Amino acid sequence: MSQSPIDNPKHQNPGGQSVLVGENARRDDVDQAWEQDNQAWWDWYMTLADNSDEPAAEQQAQEPQGPPADGLDGITDVDLGVDEAAVRVELSVPYVLTAEQIDAFRTNGYIKLPGVLSPSATRLLRREIVGLLGDAFDTRLDGGTQGRFLSAEMAWREHPLLRAYVLSPRIAKICADLLGVRGVRLYHDNLMSKEPGCGRTPWHYDAHHFPLATNDVVTAWIPAQPIPRAMGPLRFAWPIDVYKLVEGVAFNKFDTSYDRGVADVFRRNAVAVDDGAFDAGEVSFHHNLCFHSAGANRTGQSRVVLANTFFADGARVLDRPTMVSGDWEKFIPGVAPGDVAASPLNPVCWPPQT
Repeated sequence: MSQSPIDNPKHQNPGGQSVLVGENARRDDVDQAWEQDNQAWWDWYMTLADNSDEPAAEQQAQEPQGPPADGLDGITDVDLGVDEAAVRVELSVPYVLTAEQIDAFRTNGYIKLPGVLSPSATRLLRREIVGLLGDAFDTRLDGGTQGRFLSAEMAWREHPLLRAYVLSPRIAKICADLLGVRGVRLYHDNLMSKEPGCGRTPWHYDAHHFPLATNDVVTAWIPAQPIPRAMGPLRFAWPIDVYKLVEGVAFNKFDTSYDRGVADVFRRNAVAVDDGAFDAGEVSFHHNLCFHSAGANRTGQSRVVLANTFFADGARVLDRPTMVSGDWEKFIPGVAPGDVAASPLNPVCWPPQT
């Protein structure tokens, strides 16, 4: 039987409290509802990453982050003279994909597209997220907090500017075109900041996480600054069907064995991994079946990202969502397992609705 995190100090947050509680902590399986909020979910999930090959925590934030890209210097002290109206227009203009880009996504399970956001839109996004997360966690990003992964969701409901980024027809059309579906709905947004000294994100694929009975799901991962390798960009294992190699690796919610097991299978099978940096304005799109991870943040700057997940219009909720889906009913309220996922909080983002 696996060791309960209540008895395992490696699976407690910095305050010494158990990451898992209640039935989540007492039972070995994941076939149960998540019992806390989504920040607690991230606090738990990040403990499942193996950091044995990463620098010690006290050394991580000492690596130089390198020069910013595309004129986004001074990003931690943004003085914006940005035309918000122009950015809103930008977020509605279609991004034209080539047939080669669509084929690459469907073969590999992900694609990184340059120039999805302009420098102005990237600056503005960072200012908004830094302010919102700083207020939500009563901290200062870019050095005020060490070693944590901070997250907030559903910001689009209360913040009109972020709503433009989350419901962006430009982003949603890319997702629909990559999936080859007529329309996509929003599952949810996620404002994320991997703070200096925060370790790896474990290997996973989103089909294990999202409570959706479809694989027509794609996440747009939108950096709010350039992300050098030392800051911990997403790492993608490719091609898409490498998930079949690790179907026999047992998930364990109490330790890092799943992350280590997946990494070992990938090494033994010489699986290709793209862990390259992100330029300013570059956005990645990854499929529900794409295995991905992210490195530790070894810089003194927060790695700030907006992640928007979209799914094919008409998809249903799984019959039995698990605790790995977190507080999914927050994102699809009033929809029962097995029903069509079409709550008011899951608007159709492409095509535009009249």
